[in-house]
Amino acid sequence: MAKAKNILFIMFDQLRWDYLSCYGHPHLHTPHIDRLAARGVRFTRAYIQSPICGSSRMSTYTGRYVHSHGASWNNIPLKVGEMTLGDHLRKAGMDCWLVGKTHMKADAEGMARLGLEPDSIIGARVAECGFDIFERDDGMRPEGPDGFYDPNGAKHYNAYLRDKGYDSDNPWHDFANSALDDDGNVLSGWFLKNSPKPANIEEDDSETPYLTRRAMAFIETAGDTPWCLHLSYIKPHWPYIVPEPYCDMYGPNQVLPPVRAQAEFDNAHPVLKAFMTTKVGESFSQPHVRNAVIPAYMGLIKQCDDQMGVLFDWLEKTGRMDDTMIVLTSDHGDFLGDHWMGEKTFFQDASTKVPLIIYDPSPEADATRGTTCDALVESIDLAPTFVATAGAEPAGHILEGESLLPILHGARDQTLRDYVICEYDYSASPVAAKMNQPVRDAVMFMVADKHWKLIHCEGGYRPILFDLANDPDELVDLGDSNDHHEVIADMYDKLFAWARRPSQRTTRSPRQLMDMRSKSGRVGVMPGIYDETETPLELTSKYRSRKAPHWRDRHGNPVQVTPLEDSDPKA
Repeated sequence: MAKAKNILFIMFDQLRWDYLSCYGHPHLHTPHIDRLAARGVRFTRAYIQSPICGSSRMSTYTGRYVHSHGASWNNIPLKVGEMTLGDHLRKAGMDCWLVGKTHMKADAEGMARLGLEPDSIIGARVAECGFDIFERDDGMRPEGPDGFYDPNGAKHYNAYLRDKGYDSDNPWHDFANSALDDDGNVLSGWFLKNSPKPANIEEDDSETPYLTRRAMAFIETAGDTPWCLHLSYIKPHWPYIVPEPYCDMYGPNQVLPPVRAQAEFDNAHPVLKAFMTTKVGESFSQPHVRNAVIPAYMGLIKQCDDQMGVLFDWLEKTGRMDDTMIVLTSDHGDFLGDHWMGEKTFFQDASTKVPLIIYDPSPEADATRGTTCDALVESIDLAPTFVATAGAEPAGHILEGESLLPILHGARDQTLRDYVICEYDYSASPVAAKMNQPVRDAVMFMVADKHWKLIHCEGGYRPILFDLANDPDELVDLGDSNDHHEVIADMYDKLFAWARRPSQRTTRSPRQLMDMRSKSGRVGVMPGIYDETETPLELTSKYRSRKAPHWRDRHGNPVQVTPLEDSDPKA
C-alpha cells in the first residue's frame, strides 16, 4: 500500500475555479480550502471533459473521455460494461463509497438484457456508477406539470427534513431552496429575484452541512479495509439561494464585472450566439440579475468552505488527516454572465477549467506541499491517480488519463500530454431545437494547449480560436483570421490525433497485445511457411516425424500405391 491508506474525494457542483481565494478571488475568502492547498498541490490548468453535470461526472468516474463512455448528456445512461472507479479500486483492495451526487442514469435495458438485478450487489453497483451507496442525493427535487425531474431526488434528505419538523410534501423546495414572505408564502428559489432572500431553513439543516455530517458518519463506521469516499456536494449549483447568515454576507459591491465585450456578442460565431441568446444567457446578461444571484452564489461557496473547516478539523482530531488523501474539485464552472451566458454549456475557462487541490499525507509528497502546478490536467486523471494510490498499476488500456502521483511526489512537474479535450453533445438540448440542428451536427469539441484553444462545431461551421496567451479572457475569436491558418491546422492535427486513439480496445492491455505477437506460432498457427526450416524447428515439432495410414486404409485394409514416374522421389 501507498502511505495514503484512504481517499476522500470531494466534488462540488458548479463551483468556478476562480471563486476561491487561493485562486485569486478578491472578495470571497475561503480559508479552509486555502489551508488544504497550503498542505498539498494546487493545479491551475485542470479541465473537465464535458461542460454539463452528467457527462462530466461519467468521465471522472470512468477515467474515460465522453467519446469513449458514451453518456454524452444528462440522463443518458452509462452503458453496461463500462468499468468505473469502484471496479478498479476494488480490484486493488480498496472499497469505494458514495455520499451525495453522481447524476448517474443506469442502463436499465442493458442490465435487463444481461439479467442483472438492481437489488443484487453487482446490479446495484452497475446501477450506481460503481459505488457502494452510503447515501445518494442528487439534490434535485423540482416538480413540473408532468411530474418530478427525479422521482428519487433528495429522498433521504426530504425524510430527514420532515423528521426535523419541516412540514411539506417537498421540503427540499419549500424550505431548503425557497424563502418565505411575511404572510407565509413560499418564494421559490427557482425565481432569480428571490436569490437575495434567506432560505427558509436553519443553516445546520441545509444541504451542505447535512452531507458533511453524512460523510463523517461513514468515516466513523468504516472498517479496516482501505476506502475511497466520494463526498459529492450539491452546492453551489442552482437554485441560487442560501440560508442565514450567508444570504447577506455579500452584496452587489462585491460582484465582479462580467468578462465580456459588446464586439464579442455582435461578432459571435453562430453556434456561440445561439448559447448567448438562450433565456438563461439573456437573464445573466442583465446587471440586476447578476447583482441578485452572484452574492447568493458567493454565500453558498462560503458555506461550503466553512463546512470544509468542520470536516478538516474533525479529520485532524480523529487522526484521519495522517492516512487519507484528500482531493477537492468541481464538475464544471458557471458563466454567471461572462461571455453573455449563464449556466456552463460552452468552452470558455469559466466553465471548463475547475479547481483541483490534492493533499497527499505521504512523506514522498513533502517536497511539493503548498506548491502550484500549471500542468495540463484532465478530470480523467483522477481515477488512475486513485488506483496508483491504492498500490496498483492503473489499467492504461481502459483508463485514458494518467496518474498525478509523479507530480505530487516531485518526480515531474508536467503531465505527458500536450493538449486537453472537452466535448459537448447538445443534441438533446433546447438549443439544438432552437437552431433546428440535426442530431448528428449538434456536437462540439474543444482542444486546448497552454497557448491556444480551438472549438470545432459539427455542421459545416468554421472553427472558433482563442489566443490564451495574449487574450486570457477569451474575448477575441480568431477562427476566421487569415493570419492563423497554421495555428488552426496544428490544433486540428491534435484533435485528429485524439480522435484516432484506440479507445474501445479495452479487453486487452498493451502488454497482452505484445505477448500475443509471438504466441500464435506456439499454439500451432503456421500461415505462409513454405519449408519447416524457415521457422524455429521447435514451433513445428508437432508437424514433423508423424505417421498416418492412407485414407483408404482407415479400416485396416492393405493398400498399394504406385508412385507416378515423374513424381518427386522425396515425396
